[in-house]
Formats: sequence, C-alpha cells, structure tokens
Amino acid sequence: MSMGKILVADDDRNISELLRLYLEKEGYDVVIANDGAQAIEEFNLHLPDMVLLDVMMPRLDGWQVCREIRKKSNVPIIMITAKGETFDKVLGLELGADDYVVKPFDAKEIIARIKAVLRRVGQVQTESDIKEVRYDKLVVNMTKYELRVDGKQVDTPPKELELLYHLASNPNRVYTRDQLLDEVWGFEYYGDSRTVDVHVKRLREKLEGVSDEWTLKTVWGVGYKFEVRE
Repeated sequence: MSMGKILVADDDRNISELLRLYLEKEGYDVVIANDGAQAIEEFNLHLPDMVLLDVMMPRLDGWQVCREIRKKSNVPIIMITAKGETFDKVLGLELGADDYVVKPFDAKEIIARIKAVLRRVGQVQTESDIKEVRYDKLVVNMTKYELRVDGKQVDTPPKELELLYHLASNPNRVYTRDQLLDEVWGFEYYGDSRTVDVHVKRLREKLEGVSDEWTLKTVWGVGYKFEVRE
C-alpha cells in the first residue's frame, strides 16, 4: 500500500535519485522534477501529498514555485537548501513552507521530517469536532480555509488563517512566539521568530476595529493572545 505521493523538485539529479531511493523504500510514490517550471507541471499533473522543493533551481526558483503552489493548494512543502547558501527562513515560512532541511542531509532525518509534517497535516484534516470558530463579526473556517469578517470573505494566506484559528480556538490563553512556531508551523524553529510578528501584523490589518468583543492582543514580554471580553 502506498504511503502517499511525493514530488521531489531538485536540479541535482543525484540528490533527486537518492531521495527517490529513500522514499520508495519507505513506501512512498515519487515524482521527480529537475527545474522549477517542470515542478509546477508535475504538481498540476500528479497532485502530490507533499513537495520537497530545492531553493536554487533553473527556470523558476523554489520561492517562485512555492508561491505558485500556495495559490491553489495547502499541500505540505519542505524547502531544501545547500549548506552555505543564503536561506531566508522567515521568507520561507511566510510563503507557506512547512519545514526546511539543509544539504547534505541524513536519510533518517529527512524521512523523520516528512513523516512528522504528514502526521501533523493528517491530524488537522481528521479533527472532526471543531473545524470552525465564530465570534462577533468573525468566522474562521478551516474546512474551507476561509475567513469571514463582518460577513465578507477575506483572502488570507494559509498560515495566517491557521495562526488565527489556533489563537481563537484558545481564547484568552497567552502563547509565546516559540510556542506558536512549534504549534502552528509545527517544527522546532531555531533563531528568528519575527515571522510570528509579521503574521500577527497582517492579521491585525484585516481585523482592526471589526468588533469590541474580541481583539488580537500583544502581551508585552511574552507573546500574543486572542482576548475575548466578558
């Protein structure tokens, strides 16, 4: 039985074939693309369950491919970068990447990361109790990945929506930035946590002044909470 289909996009054919061997041994079906444009073609053709995406590729780079995929799909994306390359982790997360690995990587490490991301996504998809949170003039629906503010649908990137849903599902609970990175982005994130601040700022622009019954609040020196007034 197949564990799922994974698209590997990397212009280094040795790396691509190595990943194919690792993944097929674990029971995954593998599709290979050797440049960014081919990656988008293969994605549209095969609709994989996950994408492993090299940052530096000809025709279209990994960032461009990630943007294109995120316009139409919330499929998990793991970015791959070579050691020593300038890799903007914040940019990767803001574009909607779920994780990243650095070449050269250990087979066991990348398989573990793939399984962790797929497991996390599976948990989101199988939670049947609450798929939606509602407050005054606010509806966050994770089944449709839809945000409604004062009755109107507002286009929102997946990670912004997931962050808002996470906070609004736990009203008045304070989260540190590291907790949010771990629980929303779903992996241990070393270093800069600016990405949380950027996402909160963008959410506030969409939610400013909508209702006086709730607010996305900064808890200085700690983090953030979705505050619901009694």
